[in-house]
Amino acid sequence: MKDANLFQLGIGLETGAQEEDTARSVTVANLETIAEADREDHFIRRDGKIFAGTHLIIEVMKGTGLDCETRIQNAFRKSVEVCGATLLHIHTHKFSPQGVSGVAVLAESHISVHTWPEIGYGAFDVFMCGDADPWKAVDVLKEAFETSQVEVRELLRGEELIAKEVAA
Repeated sequence: MKDANLFQLGIGLETGAQEEDTARSVTVANLETIAEADREDHFIRRDGKIFAGTHLIIEVMKGTGLDCETRIQNAFRKSVEVCGATLLHIHTHKFSPQGVSGVAVLAESHISVHTWPEIGYGAFDVFMCGDADPWKAVDVLKEAFETSQVEVRELLRGEELIAKEVAA
């Protein structure tokens, strides 16, 4: 069972990304390469912008079931499926007397939450790169927590870095 714990930590996964690559440094040349339209990477190209990923800040209000780890884990799994992402690991923690924090680690980044069930509030982050579509998680969360009161803010992660460095 020792190996299962290492697997959960990401050790032994055959992704080639277990060790930090300290030999490379980010340079303008690296960023110009990212900006090339025919480069196969996980950067997103949309509306004339290039960015690392779409990060949604999702506020679920007047929700139900926000104190249930199983419901949260199932919402994570369903979100991963409908968004076209790849689930690596889910970890949740139930607080006493109430509340849940959790994260779904994805190949494309993560989904995280912290809940205040006593007021029907859940603070979700959905961050995905590549072809995954984090916006599809919004409807999953509405359905999972039985509410239509959801506010969403979108951040394009890395947009400013790439725009500034490529322009320089």
